[in-house]
Amino acid sequence: MQSAGGAKLNLVMPGFVDAHTHPVFAGIRANEFEQRASGATYREIAARGGGIRSTVWATRNASLSDLVKTGARYAGWFLRTGTTTVEAKSGYGLTIEDELKLLRAIKQLNEETPLNYVPTFLGAHDIPAEYKSRRQTYVNLVINEMLPRVAEEKLAEYCDVFCEAGVFTADESWQILSAARCHGLGLRVHADQLSLSGGAKLAAELNAATADHLEHTDADGIAALKAAKVQPVLLPGSVYALGSSAYPAARAMIDAGLAVVLATDFNPGSSPTPSMPMILSLACTQMKMMPAEAITAATINAAYSLDRGDEIGSLEKGKRADFVIHECEDYRELAYFFGVEHASEVYVDGRLAFSRSAPRR
Repeated sequence: MQSAGGAKLNLVMPGFVDAHTHPVFAGIRANEFEQRASGATYREIAARGGGIRSTVWATRNASLSDLVKTGARYAGWFLRTGTTTVEAKSGYGLTIEDELKLLRAIKQLNEETPLNYVPTFLGAHDIPAEYKSRRQTYVNLVINEMLPRVAEEKLAEYCDVFCEAGVFTADESWQILSAARCHGLGLRVHADQLSLSGGAKLAAELNAATADHLEHTDADGIAALKAAKVQPVLLPGSVYALGSSAYPAARAMIDAGLAVVLATDFNPGSSPTPSMPMILSLACTQMKMMPAEAITAATINAAYSLDRGDEIGSLEKGKRADFVIHECEDYRELAYFFGVEHASEVYVDGRLAFSRSAPRR
């Protein structure tokens, strides 16, 4: 695009802050994508041994170097779409050593790639198959063995739990998150994704930093989040990829005064996209967020949800120079032209991290 005088116009924006991702794993689940296209549901696929457990099997069999190699590839995907910081969850190991392996891979990626990672321990992502008839034994393993090791090695800033029917009950989630707080970790909750599981109310009760997903959260849950000042992290990419229409009530949350966050939920099963511009488009078309609200949710609101609001998320004096030059002249184009990579140059801490014009090696 050009101005009246012929000069090319560009849009300069803060880097996107993706506050909910699962960016380190082995294998892909394109077969499940095909099954869903044939009508299979997320729960049906999981019952057949697919879903999270499929990725757990592959990740357990991968080495640390394997995970770092594939993770670096995905880091490049985030950067080229304008994301400069991601919250990064473990959760595909579900044994002590495999969860530590994932968190060590996240730490190494944070050191070796331009992308900034905020690590979250998600040992309570699912009940592993070997503990299916011994649920409390696994909960105790997370509390008494995994959490102390994670804290001792300082591998995570937050702890998350998948609070959902058939995964972790509200009581089990409370046990794990309460123990995590005792180890100095911040709290995040996968809440009300597949059903009204009580996850939002649990997040409010524990004064968690965020409650994530919230596709089935009702008015009482929204009121509880507001009263407790818990930020909702909405993940429309997973609703879209699962073929659902149950998008979270973004407008009701905004109208209630909540500082809504948007994130990709990048993962190999339910949301295999690193593209924040795609999420902006879904937020506007499916959840009726205004473009400015969506951008705010993907930058400064997200930064505050990670306790980094004074460092990133906006272009201000004294903040880290994480910014993106987009090939467009109007901020609304980021969501309007969906499926387009608008970023031409991405800078992290003032250093060029990605350039669309740079020659490929």
